[in-house]
Amino acid sequence: MAETIITTEYSEEMQRSYMNYSMSVITARAIPDARDGLKPVQRRVLYDMGELHLGHDKPHRKSARIVGDTMGKYHPHGDSSIYETLVVLSQSFKKGMPLVDGHGNFGSIEGDGAAAMRYTEARLQKFAEEVYLKDLDKTVRFVPNYDETEKEPEVLPVRVPNLLLNGAEGIAVGMSTSIPPHNLGEVIDTVMAYIDQPEMETEALLSVLKGPDFPTGGIIANKSELPAIYETGTGRIKLRARMEVELGKRRSDRDKLVITEIPYTTTIEAIIDKIAELVKNGKVREIADVRDETDLSGLKIAIDLKRGTDPEKLMAKLMKMTTLQDSFSCNFNVLIAGMPRVLGVAELLDEWTAWRTECVRRRVFFDLNKKKDRLHLLLGLRKILLDIDKAIKIIRETEEDANVIPNLMEGFGIDKIQAEFIADIRLRNINKEYILKRTQETEALENEIKKLEEIVKSKAKIRNIIIKELEQIIKKYPSERCTRIITA
Repeated sequence: MAETIITTEYSEEMQRSYMNYSMSVITARAIPDARDGLKPVQRRVLYDMGELHLGHDKPHRKSARIVGDTMGKYHPHGDSSIYETLVVLSQSFKKGMPLVDGHGNFGSIEGDGAAAMRYTEARLQKFAEEVYLKDLDKTVRFVPNYDETEKEPEVLPVRVPNLLLNGAEGIAVGMSTSIPPHNLGEVIDTVMAYIDQPEMETEALLSVLKGPDFPTGGIIANKSELPAIYETGTGRIKLRARMEVELGKRRSDRDKLVITEIPYTTTIEAIIDKIAELVKNGKVREIADVRDETDLSGLKIAIDLKRGTDPEKLMAKLMKMTTLQDSFSCNFNVLIAGMPRVLGVAELLDEWTAWRTECVRRRVFFDLNKKKDRLHLLLGLRKILLDIDKAIKIIRETEEDANVIPNLMEGFGIDKIQAEFIADIRLRNINKEYILKRTQETEALENEIKKLEEIVKSKAKIRNIIIKELEQIIKKYPSERCTRIITA
């Protein structure tokens, strides 16, 4: 009986420990936050690169340095996950808008992996600087890192819904997330339409957000199922490669199937290996040769056909037997206030809009307080304009340094902050011209403060700021759709 009790207590302790580990993986590693659409490791890599001043106009830095700095300060979970994140953030065939500018071998769509971190270098893309990291100090809350020696942002003030733009993938304990990437222009148009009309139905959203846009191109073959996927946050998107028949120009030339775009979920290497296996096993007899002709001009897989082959029938067979037709499983699972939830697109937009509204309000409030502080100093400076000689006399006749501030406060009726500002003015600047120039700012500051106070109180004006920023982004970073969408 005693043994049974011990075993039960031990299992309960193990269960609690397992639950704690599960929640740690879910909230701190695998599932993205609904606000900035980033997993903690992605957020920490981007923030650390910002702290290292690795802007788009600065020299590249060794990836090993970035990984080591991120691991030591913010993400103590091993270097492999950090470097893998850095690599994926730089891959244009994984992200609709890459956030890292990689220099060296960062892998390829052909299935090649990235070189070791000691051989590659990286810096931030301009898009990441302007859209993900701008106004960090004004907009977000900073929290202690794992050992409380540094501060890191709780989330980033991302100016577009990153969950939709670059998508997300993660596997936790008992759950996962899988969100496809979308076109930047369509995402921004959708957000602006949603801000104007928050009660939009999913069908109305799909008139703007046409569907996922995978950087590898390809064809979405189940357009009719997208509304249900966007409504519930779950479902499967059927993807097909884009293939064309290239007829031989001469009698001796073979006809070809040319593949120029492949599903997001596969690689060139996987496709060629599978076709070669089918040919070797005799399951496909119509193919004479298959090769990778990808170069700087773009992706290209060439399949030479045997004489008398029906290209259309071969296409259908290859679609069925290889990953030239594949599916992307959608699971819009994100963190809301630290808890995982599966959301539809409208709910994702609602969460992001609320977050971005709060970011803009904090930024305006930050600027407002800075201007109020400046105005407060200038109002004190304006008082000594009435009698500069008196201020000089007070400072000159004060015997102890510690009494200068109290004497100025008493002599002009100003507070300690204003007195310290006046006392720190250099002797050469205590003249009417200097003081007049400083005090002329007063009226302009008062007008600016009034405008900022109106913005803080007005939801409509904050929404207008968000829309204006989105319009500037799409103007600066125009994007063309890569993936075609068909009904069936």
